[in-house]
Amino acid sequence: MYMLLRLLLLFTLVPVVEVIILIRIGRHIGAGPTLLGVLAIGLLGVWLARHEGFRVLTRIRQELAAGRLPGDSTLDALLVLVAGVLMIVPGVLTDVAGLLLLIPPTRALVRNWLKRSFQARFSIMHFTPEGLHRPEDDFIDVEVRATDER
Repeated sequence: MYMLLRLLLLFTLVPVVEVIILIRIGRHIGAGPTLLGVLAIGLLGVWLARHEGFRVLTRIRQELAAGRLPGDSTLDALLVLVAGVLMIVPGVLTDVAGLLLLIPPTRALVRNWLKRSFQARFSIMHFTPEGLHRPEDDFIDVEVRATDER
């Protein structure tokens, strides 16, 4: 229920605030320049999202070729996708959020915050030759089976 309320607020308040900001900008610089600005920022965002998307995909391919799982790069790809969607949606706040996600250092901050958030919500387990365990475990889980001595 809490998540539904948050989504409802997000999808109702953000557009209202965006419209208010665009109206105020339009009053100061005019409707034409405001629309051209929104269009230009949207096109710039699409170009940046495409550019960063290709960089992230190249990094994912390199990590896979080296035999590593592309964990951070996968999150980067998701954040670039979110940034692209935010840049396409007309509005000042969404454009600023999208631009910030397209800047690699800012994206790294968001990625690290997401990782900490995921780690707090999920139990992280490691697969080793000895079996499955939590990183903080200091005990060994043993399974005993009776065998026939013949």
